[in-house]
Amino acid sequence: MTPMAVDLILGWWLVAASSAVQLPRPSLSLHSSQGVSLGDTVTLSCHLPRLAAWVLLYHEGGGFYTKGKMKEQDAAEFSFVSTLRVHAGRYRCQYRVSESAEVSVKSNPVELVLTDLRYPPSSISLHPEQHVGTGTNVTIRCWNKDYGATFLLHKDGSSDPLQCQDSSGGGTATFTLFGVTPADSGTYRCSYRPWRYAFLSSPLGDSVMLEVTPTDAPPGTEEQSRANVVMALVRGFVAALVFGLGVFFVIDARSLWIRRDDNCGAPPVTVSV
Repeated sequence: MTPMAVDLILGWWLVAASSAVQLPRPSLSLHSSQGVSLGDTVTLSCHLPRLAAWVLLYHEGGGFYTKGKMKEQDAAEFSFVSTLRVHAGRYRCQYRVSESAEVSVKSNPVELVLTDLRYPPSSISLHPEQHVGTGTNVTIRCWNKDYGATFLLHKDGSSDPLQCQDSSGGGTATFTLFGVTPADSGTYRCSYRPWRYAFLSSPLGDSVMLEVTPTDAPPGTEEQSRANVVMALVRGFVAALVFGLGVFFVIDARSLWIRRDDNCGAPPVTVSV
């Protein structure tokens, strides 16, 4: 497509976007969203809620890419065969219905983070080491060669980072897992993103293994629990008995007063001799 044709399409697009009724929002997904390194092939797919002929992919802070077909489509793919640093960033997509001025709103953003092997992996330590009981607070410390960076804590088997934290002096970040349970057992690693390049990442660093074991109940806990239940039942029974006796005495006293009132109101009895 010639540059002039692209300019005409984009000019018409912008005019239409300023006045058209908005269409349903598309969605954008990233193939190979985990572990994408510089030089890898990456595909961004814009999924359309309606058939459309033209789709636009926006790169925030960068350029944009257009894709058009004579036949209407329900999805459009944009591929980078060999990713470069300039491809890293945040993307959104938008579409236009054929032979209409209607233009959709932009999709939610998708981030393309590229792993740059030129950044050395971070180091990691765990305290307390390896085996801990349930409820323990565990500290994981990550550091690099004093790069100003944001550290991310990863757990094997989880697709997203668990926590992130800016480095302090000396290129160090400290993560705390509060009150761990057996579900926190696993292998942990760190990566970091330099502050100057927020969408570039170091490779994952060395790993540490955390094993959380259930804490045994103190001796006599079960017997004490049973005793507490028995005491609660006894107290409930005594309270019910006292309440019942109180109600009985109130009713009995009321009956006695009623009889006295009846006797006081009866006519006197005359006895003849």
